[in-house]
Amino acid sequence: MMMDDIPEARRKLALSKPKSKTVSRRPRALIFAGVLSVGAILGLAVLAMVRFQLPQTATVPIATPTPSTPELDNVLGHLEYEQASASALQSITTDGRIRLRQAAAASFLQMQAAARASGVSLVPISGFRTIEEQNHLFFEVKQQRNQEARERAEVSAPPGYSEHHTGYAIDMGDGKVPAANLSASFEKTAAFAWLQANAAKFSFEMSFPPNNPQGINYEPWHWRFAGDRHSLETFYKAKQLQKR
Repeated sequence: MMMDDIPEARRKLALSKPKSKTVSRRPRALIFAGVLSVGAILGLAVLAMVRFQLPQTATVPIATPTPSTPELDNVLGHLEYEQASASALQSITTDGRIRLRQAAAASFLQMQAAARASGVSLVPISGFRTIEEQNHLFFEVKQQRNQEARERAEVSAPPGYSEHHTGYAIDMGDGKVPAANLSASFEKTAAFAWLQANAAKFSFEMSFPPNNPQGINYEPWHWRFAGDRHSLETFYKAKQLQKR
């Protein structure tokens, strides 16, 4: 049907009827996608700020306990020593009464001669002792002097725990000042001054200097030989390693 065939009144009504508007969904989708993109960008920015601006939590290291140094086996501060055999000993006095191990004896005699050449008289007072002899010096003298065991141990080792058993230890005095023998006053003698200056040349060292770690009384007269492998191991090797 041609438009001209429609009555004019109806034709005008048809022309004047508003057309329905179809709203496109594409702009809304684009807007929603844009909002999501902006939100994602803002979220990443916030994460970046948190990561780089906030301080990181420090990792606290777990402390590993340091093993304590095991204490040496001792009795009242004295360490245990084996008794030297008679065949390993050599006399250092004409009467044969005082003996040391052969290496210690030879070194002492050289040291004594060097001191004599300097006008100093080094006199040996005591050398090797058996465990039986030390038993008398510790227990019987302790009873005679009415001493407790700890008090006696400050000046004398229990049997089996004396350096004299080793054949490397020697007590020395000044031949010109015998009154100072076996007392702290020996440190005021010429013999002691000479030992301090020269004993190391002959591999002798003071066993119990002041404030020694064993807690033994200061004994300026008591020295020991540490001039070969066996003597070093005797005095410096940990006792717990020697006991298998």
